[in-house]
Amino acid sequence: MAKAAGISQAYAYRPFPNKEALSTAVVEHCFTRVGAALEEGAADATGSEPQQVLDSMGAAYARLISDDDLMPIQLHAQAAAVSEPAIREAVRAGYARTVEYVRGASGGSDEQVQQFFAVGLLCHLLSSLDAVGEAAPWTRTLTAGITHY
Repeated sequence: MAKAAGISQAYAYRPFPNKEALSTAVVEHCFTRVGAALEEGAADATGSEPQQVLDSMGAAYARLISDDDLMPIQLHAQAAAVSEPAIREAVRAGYARTVEYVRGASGGSDEQVQQFFAVGLLCHLLSSLDAVGEAAPWTRTLTAGITHY
């Protein structure tokens, strides 16, 4: 993280009382970036039907994670949430805000919103395994109908 920001590792920690606070701030920042992408997607939707808005938000999110270091941070945060209470709370709060935003912006049903997040998490899995574009039967099954950038 420090290298990407062009600063020393020691300076990255300086504004924070401990590593946990820094990690929590990173998780919160990731959710802020996701929220901004989803807002952009909602604004760019070609219609107002829930699925049109959800599809546009999904495309905006897929573009965000395609050329960014955001997805690995999200995956690490989700894994750390299992054993780190502060990270768990940051991830829970981020998902709570994101789910409610997606529900409100799209007007989608609970089932549509659940499907939206399920596909997003599947995209994370496929990307983390570098399975996108692989021609194996299992990858064709899991990537069918999903756009990766």
